Amino acid sequence: MRDLPTPDAPATDLRGIGDTSWQARAGCRGMDPGDADALFFPLPRDHEAIAEAKELCDPCPVRRECLNHALENGLREGTWGGLTEAERRPWHEGLSHRLDHSRVIAFFKGRDVHLSEAERRVVIDHAYVRGWRPERLALALRINPKHARDLLRQAADKVLDRDRNHGMPRAGSRGRKRSVPSTAEAPSTSAPTPRPVRRPSAQSPLGKAA
Repeated sequence: MRDLPTPDAPATDLRGIGDTSWQARAGCRGMDPGDADALFFPLPRDHEAIAEAKELCDPCPVRRECLNHALENGLREGTWGGLTEAERRPWHEGLSHRLDHSRVIAFFKGRDVHLSEAERRVVIDHAYVRGWRPERLALALRINPKHARDLLRQAADKVLDRDRNHGMPRAGSRGRKRSVPSTAEAPSTSAPTPRPVRRPSAQSPLGKAA
């Protein structure tokens, strides 16, 4: 399982769920509601209003927070964070695949931040590795304990499958000794022992025995 990078990095720039304090620093703060609606929610093909909204959003200090607010709350209409509805469409469609490790780190630091589906899966996996109980995960993710228990069980199965397929020796390979080819015996360098020659006695008949 991949380790989280820079676990001590601060995540103070992340907006918490339900936090709208950033709106007090927005460049559009104090606008007349009717003018704001006409500017940020213009009629189709009103390119002049769109250009004016982008010009106002460009130097805004909370442009990122405004964009994240629209993405995380499914606000597809209008101009948010300097992006129109058409420009934000790929961001909305890809939000579930977003994997921002600073958000995962902020979660484990106790921050109430928005998590995508991919970030949520990483949180569950690391909660299992850290030994979290279902009750703790349920409280942090605001789900019921039974659901949290099922999620931790799935994370445990994932780790087990990973160890079985990648971290453990293959079946039958443990305890098997490698066969070492036998070396041929070297020829002896010692001189052969001479065998005594038996001489025929005088009593022995010559030639073949009858």
